[in-house]
Amino acid sequence: MAIASFMVPLGSPAPGFALPSIDGGTVSLEDFAGAPALLVVFLSNHCPYVRRIENAFGAMTAEYAAKGLSTVAIGSNDVERYPDDDAEHLRGQAERAGFGFPYLIDGSQEVARAYRAACTPDFFLYDANGALAYRGQFDGARPRNEVPSDGADLRAAVDHVLAGEPVPEPHTPSLGCGIKWKPGNEPG
Repeated sequence: MAIASFMVPLGSPAPGFALPSIDGGTVSLEDFAGAPALLVVFLSNHCPYVRRIENAFGAMTAEYAAKGLSTVAIGSNDVERYPDDDAEHLRGQAERAGFGFPYLIDGSQEVARAYRAACTPDFFLYDANGALAYRGQFDGARPRNEVPSDGADLRAAVDHVLAGEPVPEPHTPSLGCGIKWKPGNEPG
């Protein structure tokens, strides 16, 4: 069953994190200080909604990195019950989709809870002041439709943020597989 984003209030600050990367080392929110735009995205390897857009997402983030967008992906699924979302499989996904950004493991799921992430993919775009400027879909592509995956919604949002402008509403919620919570970690 598809789950939609919680649509966290605009202007909310980016919650801090320090998480292990699939490539080793630790990446924190402070590593992105000074970025004109920061995209925090919750992804998974097994979800068909993520699979449907992952190549276009990899290309879009590479294109926008040259314009000032910093991107970080976080995998928060329970890997005991969903082993396809463990670090090894996320490395394969990053390679397959051309992800050129850090991909982090949120084993405790505390970061997903802090961001109020609901699904994969779930996008949180912050402005230069670290305030939430956009939360919504990448584009209208879904596993069972023929809509091209071009990132139109997210591209428009990033263009506004990089120009120092608010992102016009309404924002269409992202839709995807629900985060696979460990028993007892489900948001209340």
